[in-house]
Amino acid sequence: MTKAADIMTEDVIVVSPQMTIKEVSKLFTEEGISGAPVIEGDQLIGIVSGGDLIVKNERVKFPNYLYFLDSVFYLDSFKEFEDDFKKIVKMKIEDVMTTDIITVEPDDSLETVANLFVDRGIKRVPVIKGEQLVGIITRADLIRYLSQD
Repeated sequence: MTKAADIMTEDVIVVSPQMTIKEVSKLFTEEGISGAPVIEGDQLIGIVSGGDLIVKNERVKFPNYLYFLDSVFYLDSFKEFEDDFKKIVKMKIEDVMTTDIITVEPDDSLETVANLFVDRGIKRVPVIKGEQLVGIITRADLIRYLSQD
């Protein structure tokens, strides 16, 4: 029986709860990832995804634009948008991360992992041994495994 440990990524990219949305957005872009565990000290305290970075609890008021030939004229709402955007990218990850963390253990079956992805609608699951983060499994990891001969 294939276990979580057999397909997990062990070299996990993690983030700190004190990092800003801007810092984590840059990290996600550079590393080509869409989510990461949030670690404080040695403790897994949350998980953050690209969807979280769009900010669950804040509303950005997008500006109205007035297009005239090749020029763009911004209405008064642009200043409000710019102020909101600057505030949001400075927000800390601890303000937007998911704290209700679903985890698996290295000996859990792939069936367990796959069922979590389907039943809970998640895209990644941290793998823990005791209290220690030892890996992560994403949907891509599972699909890669399924595609092997």
